[in-house]
Amino acid sequence: MIITEKTLYLDRFHFHGDISLNILICIHEFLNKTPHLSKTMYWLYSFFHSTCVCAGHNASRDVVTLVKSILFHRRNPLHFHFITDTVANRILSSLFQSWMVPSVHVSFYDADELKSEVSWIPNKHYSGIYGLMKLTLTKALPSDLSKVIVLDTDITFATDIAELWGIFRKFTDKQVIGLVENQSDWYLGNLWKNHKPWPALGRGFNTGVILLYLERLRRIGWEQMWRLTAERELMSMLSTSLADQDIFNAFIKQNPVLVHQLPCFWNVQLSDHTRSEQCYTEVSDLKVIHWNSPKKLRVKNKHVEFFRNLYLTFLEYDGNLLRRELFGCPTQLQAALEELDEDDQCYDFRRERITVHRVHLYFLQYEYTPTGDDTDVTLVAQLSMDRLQMLEAICKHWEGPISLALYMSDAEAQQFLRYAQASEVLKNRKNVGYHIVYKEGQFYPVNLVRNVALKNVNTPYVFLADVDFLPMYGLYDYLRKSVVQLDMAHTKKALVVPAFETLRYRLSFPKSKAELLSMLDMGTLYTFRYHVWTKGHAPTNYAKWRTATTPYKVEWESDFEPYVVVRRDCPEYDQRFVGFGWNKVSHIMELDAQEYDLMVLPNAFMIHMPHAPSFDISKFRSSPSYRNCLSTLKDEFHQDLSRKYGSAALKYLTAQRNI
Repeated sequence: MIITEKTLYLDRFHFHGDISLNILICIHEFLNKTPHLSKTMYWLYSFFHSTCVCAGHNASRDVVTLVKSILFHRRNPLHFHFITDTVANRILSSLFQSWMVPSVHVSFYDADELKSEVSWIPNKHYSGIYGLMKLTLTKALPSDLSKVIVLDTDITFATDIAELWGIFRKFTDKQVIGLVENQSDWYLGNLWKNHKPWPALGRGFNTGVILLYLERLRRIGWEQMWRLTAERELMSMLSTSLADQDIFNAFIKQNPVLVHQLPCFWNVQLSDHTRSEQCYTEVSDLKVIHWNSPKKLRVKNKHVEFFRNLYLTFLEYDGNLLRRELFGCPTQLQAALEELDEDDQCYDFRRERITVHRVHLYFLQYEYTPTGDDTDVTLVAQLSMDRLQMLEAICKHWEGPISLALYMSDAEAQQFLRYAQASEVLKNRKNVGYHIVYKEGQFYPVNLVRNVALKNVNTPYVFLADVDFLPMYGLYDYLRKSVVQLDMAHTKKALVVPAFETLRYRLSFPKSKAELLSMLDMGTLYTFRYHVWTKGHAPTNYAKWRTATTPYKVEWESDFEPYVVVRRDCPEYDQRFVGFGWNKVSHIMELDAQEYDLMVLPNAFMIHMPHAPSFDISKFRSSPSYRNCLSTLKDEFHQDLSRKYGSAALKYLTAQRNI
């Protein structure tokens, strides 16, 4: 049997992003060369659909762990359908786009458009209105989607989701819903005095895992049926206690022929009052773990350590390992790598430019209320695990919004989460956006990480800083006033914040410029990098700054790399520069090429705090090949800048020749 590429693409496979013709040909050839074609076709062609409702920052993190557990076991193309609010949509769309998992398609549906369908139902459950949205899936999901697996975000898979999908074939002609029996006594009543649950069939059913036969549900008029059920029961119950689950159960009690009971191991429930241990004899039998208790990992169960370890495995699992191609075809990255010259001494640097890093935006709760005057400034910085201790101090020094990109592994991201949740300072700051850029490759992609922080700013202006600097007290308000004073809304200016440093880990931070100058004279403070890299900040003209009372303009000089305040629409950092060297220098050069005026602020300062040298600076100092490649990248950058800006960039080539 011959399968054409057109049929293969149009009829079965849907991928996140474009799929290349080479991959289609690869799959086509694989099918035609494989014996037992019918079984192979079923395995390859079965495209499984899963959906879940996800709203907010916390649920978005939970979804990632759920998806990891599914991807780890899967052998089939998958299509995830997410019902999301604005926050979850932004986070998950960015995550999946950068994750680039082959044979995975993702669709999003606006929860706001569905709220009117369920907002009339009073609900006491902590999930709020989103806990009722599974009732709307026949309307929310595409009309040509016939079947779907519905999952809560607190689910962990211990097997291939294909096994669960296969249960659809066991449905009778009348069955439309597949569910596992509830494993607590909730629907039996009498858990406490005056406990009155919604009506249910026996112990009732748990809706953390549902097989929905959408095509049949639409045929029997599901939308009208569940509404009538809810209206009838609410006359006496007044509100739901377990959100959609109450309405599903009341509906099933009236229509028991429509439900297909799933084996209990497809939804092992670790809720309060659970009797899940009666479901299984060996933990190896389990398929799906459901952390449906507000206590989550602190539930009581004799096998809870096994369950917790399974969950933590996927929580900290390196998501890059899930990018494997199902059909043995080359990925987009592999195709791009083949175009590189492996004999090039700078091959490793060039490889970094085509590496796509997974990005999880707004890893923690984020709230920002715009100021009414369009002068707001966000502090933008990046960091890795070894600079985590700076976060509390920065938050104490800068009260305005902050955008931070954190370069971490999956496991380190969870360590950061625990650190932030335990910190009273960080817990009380909601205007800090934390964006995780997951580790990949051998270099620190410093400018890529900076760009992630820069692109996710919500204010008109940005203060481009480094995380190992502490801004002076009151700098946030001073910068906002300077934005107005220097008319930055209508001019191209980069406001320079003079940088200083201390070699002392304990510093009595200066409260004014006068106090800083006194400490400078006493040798407690120094101008930044005065002893190793004078050129980096010399154009700031510290001698003039000592007595300046108004902003003054300075000219660009070779290797100048000040910390600046600019409009949010400034150029991005050049991502060819990784690790140590020229990452900020190149950015200032492009600002200058775009004819930004460099204005030094007379009453602003920031102080660099001491820390151990980074791994990348050690490589730079010890490796001649590293330094040679950096020189090559600098030459290429100069040429690109000259092509892009013409005569405005000629001075950089001249400066380079004079070094």
